Amino acid sequence: MSANADVNKSKTLSQTASVTVFPILFAISIVHMLNDTMQSTVSALFPILKAELSLSYTQIGMIALAMNLTASLLQPLIGRFADKRPMPLILPIGVCFTLAGIVALALAPQYSIILLAVTSMGIGSAIFHPESSRVAYLAAGPRRGLAQSIFQVGGNIGSSLGPIMTAVLFVHIGQLGVIWFVFAALAAIAIQMYVAKWYGSQLLLPRREVKPKAAVGVDGKPESGLTSRQVVWAMVILIALVISKNVYMSSISSYYTFYLIDDYGVSIGHAQWFLFAFLGAAAIGTFFGGPMADRFGRRNIIWFSILGTSPFSLLLPFSNLFWTGVMAVLAGFILSSAFSIIVVYAQELIPGKIGFVSGLFFGLAFGMGGLGAALLGWLADETSIAFIMKVSGFLPLLGILAIWLPKDNKLKGANA
Repeated sequence: MSANADVNKSKTLSQTASVTVFPILFAISIVHMLNDTMQSTVSALFPILKAELSLSYTQIGMIALAMNLTASLLQPLIGRFADKRPMPLILPIGVCFTLAGIVALALAPQYSIILLAVTSMGIGSAIFHPESSRVAYLAAGPRRGLAQSIFQVGGNIGSSLGPIMTAVLFVHIGQLGVIWFVFAALAAIAIQMYVAKWYGSQLLLPRREVKPKAAVGVDGKPESGLTSRQVVWAMVILIALVISKNVYMSSISSYYTFYLIDDYGVSIGHAQWFLFAFLGAAAIGTFFGGPMADRFGRRNIIWFSILGTSPFSLLLPFSNLFWTGVMAVLAGFILSSAFSIIVVYAQELIPGKIGFVSGLFFGLAFGMGGLGAALLGWLADETSIAFIMKVSGFLPLLGILAIWLPKDNKLKGANA
């Protein structure tokens, strides 16, 4: 590769595309859907595995922790490495780890093998998310919020399919039914090859840089208006918000069905439809979050999304069967609109570190979700499922911290 090509490669990663490349955004969104559909088979199997292998709630939580903690630890490392050396071909390679995990999960005869299977799936997610988020950034053009929402909504749709798989497939076939998702993995690998080819071409071609609207200093670079201390404080707030969001999401994804079964006496299949309603609402909220942030401001939507969930999360454990479903849908819709915006906001706080920032926040999302599931599982064994529903309902109150985030116009490149 020539010296000019190397220069263009490095410059491309720090520049903004002049147009939004929707075919690539839809492609990575579809892969995100397939990836998270395969991951959702793990939580979808929880009621089946608990019954067939006589697992405790603590062991259920450890399964979630094994998958999510693996992704949590690896994603920032992969993202940081990719900032220095982008790796287009790693996109299909990541799905290969997920494929191996799917096969192992379908055939696992005991608890220890299940842990190994979900760890392999966690590695696949750790590879997928940082680089795919970078692709979304490169293909976003001036619509970063919309691009991240398109990317994220695929994952939320995939996650929402887990309960349907339990109600329609796993209740009747059992654990072996996971083997059908080999076809989803093969499709994802094929799409990722297409995306990797486009991604690789972007590293070889210079782009016309969009003129930023932010203030410009004497060196010709956009001025953020923030000190290093303010950037660190803003990152701490964003991390706290991600923790509150994902621990709450994990409490619902992992234990809401058990809560409905234990407290309302519904069947496993019936409970899964309530969970699907929650996750489906979350997918819809994810899609609307990005465009709303592009219009009304990232900080405003982050503040509204996290804190605005609290009335519904607090009321959910005290409602009857119908209204607990309504509270879950409203909580899922409002809360999920935040994450893609938090990622974009963080990317603009620390420009030039797209992979690291994406890996950090996706890693936190996975890690805190898995750790939260494990701790809540232990707490459920010590108390009750109803108790953890009440405790987790207070988590969205941390959304009040978003008031102290810097305004959008102070971020470097926020309006680029």
